[in-house]
Amino acid sequence: MTVFKATRALPARRPLSRALARTAGCGLLLGAVAAFSGVQAASPDAAGGTFTPTFITQMAPATSPDPAKQLPGTISVSDIDFKRGDGGAGRLILRFTGEGAAPDLQTQGSRVVIDVANASIPASLQKPINVSDFATPVEQIDARSAGGGTTLVLNTEGAFESMAYQTGNEYIVEIVPRAPAAVARTDNGGNAAMGQTISTTSDSRSYAGRPVTFNFQDVPVRTVLQLIAEESGLNIVASDTVTGNVTLRLVNVPWDQALDIVLQAKGLDKRRSGNVVWIAPQSEIAQYEQDKEDARIALSNRVELVTEYIQINYHNAAQIYKALTEAKGVGGSGGGGGQGGQGSNVDTGFLSPRGRLVADERTNTLMISDTPKKVAEMKELIRVIDRPVDQVVIEARVVVATESFMRELGARFGLTGTKDNVAFSGNLDVNDDNLNSTSTITRGLMTDLAVTNPAGAVALSILNAGYLLDVELSAMQTQGRGEVISNPRIVTSNQREAVIRQGQEVGYVTIQPAQAGGVATPSVQFKEVLLEMRVTPTITNDGRVFLNLNVKKDEIEGFVDTSIGDVPQISTRSVNTAVLVEDGQTVVVGGVYEFRERDDVSKVPFLGDIPFLGNLFKKKGRSKEKAELLIFVTPKVLEVAQRNHR
Repeated sequence: MTVFKATRALPARRPLSRALARTAGCGLLLGAVAAFSGVQAASPDAAGGTFTPTFITQMAPATSPDPAKQLPGTISVSDIDFKRGDGGAGRLILRFTGEGAAPDLQTQGSRVVIDVANASIPASLQKPINVSDFATPVEQIDARSAGGGTTLVLNTEGAFESMAYQTGNEYIVEIVPRAPAAVARTDNGGNAAMGQTISTTSDSRSYAGRPVTFNFQDVPVRTVLQLIAEESGLNIVASDTVTGNVTLRLVNVPWDQALDIVLQAKGLDKRRSGNVVWIAPQSEIAQYEQDKEDARIALSNRVELVTEYIQINYHNAAQIYKALTEAKGVGGSGGGGGQGGQGSNVDTGFLSPRGRLVADERTNTLMISDTPKKVAEMKELIRVIDRPVDQVVIEARVVVATESFMRELGARFGLTGTKDNVAFSGNLDVNDDNLNSTSTITRGLMTDLAVTNPAGAVALSILNAGYLLDVELSAMQTQGRGEVISNPRIVTSNQREAVIRQGQEVGYVTIQPAQAGGVATPSVQFKEVLLEMRVTPTITNDGRVFLNLNVKKDEIEGFVDTSIGDVPQISTRSVNTAVLVEDGQTVVVGGVYEFRERDDVSKVPFLGDIPFLGNLFKKKGRSKEKAELLIFVTPKVLEVAQRNHR
């Protein structure tokens, strides 16, 4: 196991072996490094004989120890793959036929150019690839051969950041869209300012490390970890199984993101405790954590059990027993008294494998036997569950308003007289049967155009030369208004259905069919005519009430006469809805509006069409009916305070 410490001073006797260093901006550029392992960039301290290390921000590709890998034509591109990453990032994966490829990435305006001088590309891959459908900053990829090597040009659109790393025979390039505030503000020391973060990755994680630039070619992983330790100020402990080399080219990437990329490329993982980071292969860390968990379980199995009796006040002990033991799908068959936990090898919900739980329905008590930690957790869980439930008052108003208007205008007239001492009448239905032999003249008004039950009438009779002419004008107008208000009210607990009903049962006679050789028998059936409200309230965390509501109101409109009795006609009004209402607020949950208008004209043909005079041969009627149904609901929450029990 190797420990990389973030030191700031080094002994003067540690030279820079075969390294050429020059200062570039805020970092140090190292080039022509043949053996990089164990080498640190340092600058002489003018005050004494020590060297102060300078953070390495960029490193030129190192010379590969195998010269054959650098010969053009010995390696070729085998595949070009493009994918869309998280956050809209474009991910280019360039695969080679072997290891040792030396890609070089450069950003030229809106283009990213990748040159691989020692790798050829087959003719089948030398073609433009349109990747605009992936919705990433990369629009098109052009692959072509250049002087025996390979050149890939990524045409982009919009602001982006590029980073690349190489592992084995794969070279991965990520083009990440740049957010408007992606770069953190830095202080004079170069560290990220307090509260500021840098998010340059395609995933949802935000990085806050100082941006660095790494350009490594076939460098040991331990060397990269040492550089990150110096840059971050952390103590990195690398396991002895951390081996291998890595090729990286990262430009302006936070150091903590660079560390994640290195770990991802080599199948490593990390665990941090304070300012110490342990790095090892993923399987090794997983095995360590599994062994640690097994040891914790073995230790808990040796703890002495304790027993507690918990009185349930507002809930049902059997239901709590069932919920706690069947939380993970395994438990007892019910909550009866004397039911206990299972064996030590069976999952018992919230209990430990050694725990037991018994519910006594008679006293509504739970008995728990388990480790002290589990018993404390169960007591806290039961305390949260066993609490009084708030109640809700639901008040509904069902309003049925009706309004009617009717008007009728009509006229009727008649003619009676005598001739040869024989009286006749001017009825429209005159026939021989209506004639009589009296000499008395009587009034005979025609009734075909008259108003039924007129509110008023004006009649005029003209007698002349033994003839009697009768004319009567009649009119009627009626108005009516009605309003029916029903006000059901009920109180219920949270999430409990409540029902209130009021009404009557109306009986009617039915005939049972006659059986073979028998007679039909009458029987009485009953039909409910009710005012009913069903409601299930749910109180939300913000104090509002969600109502699952069903309101029904029936009325008897009349009876239909049949040969065996009267059958009732029932008018039904109902609403079934779910609504979210503020506490104490009144809301209209439903309504129906009906409007009817009717105009009738009865007249004598031809005579009723005469202007002005035709009104004496007409009957006009006009009616209007309005009906409106409104249902109001008002919930009110009654908060119930929990008492302290000894």
